[in-house]
Amino acid sequence: MTMDRTERKTASMASPSQIKVWDHLIRVFHWSLVALFAFSYLTGDEWKQAHLLSGYAIIGLLIVRIIWGVIGSHHARFSSFIYSPATTLGFIRDSIRMRAKRYIGHNPAGGAMVIAMLAAISGIAATGYMMTTNTYWGVGWVEEVHEVLVNITLALVALHIAGVLFASVEHKENLVLAMITGRKRAD
Repeated sequence: MTMDRTERKTASMASPSQIKVWDHLIRVFHWSLVALFAFSYLTGDEWKQAHLLSGYAIIGLLIVRIIWGVIGSHHARFSSFIYSPATTLGFIRDSIRMRAKRYIGHNPAGGAMVIAMLAAISGIAATGYMMTTNTYWGVGWVEEVHEVLVNITLALVALHIAGVLFASVEHKENLVLAMITGRKRAD
């Protein structure tokens, strides 16, 4: 039996030692959120209209991600990566000792990070929107909460990057590349 050209191309693209983990929507969401958050951060005080528009785009991304977290592909669903605090702390303890279990999808620390970032960025979006309304425009505490959440998110981003790099070394796989290609090494 011979393969046609399309079948050969598909077979050559997917190594048997690689499996599809992150679907297209998750990867587009991830990198779009990275770009829009950075853009929003850089334009916050300088270019209000662009900042506002990127904030609305982030709200749209969050809505899509939350829906996809319920109905999406297996590794995109919240149910596949929300673990108990005890499991998450145990995973972090094992990671520090360089003996943490490898997960195909998000590991317990990564899952906790997803939830923390979604919550923090949702808070940024909510307070940002509030500042555009007549009721909350110019209200000091709303602006302060917005800024505090931005700073918390920056700390979470730094922790996320450190965790990705650490896990990449610990498990000898390029997790950044996996979020680009959608593929990871099979067990």
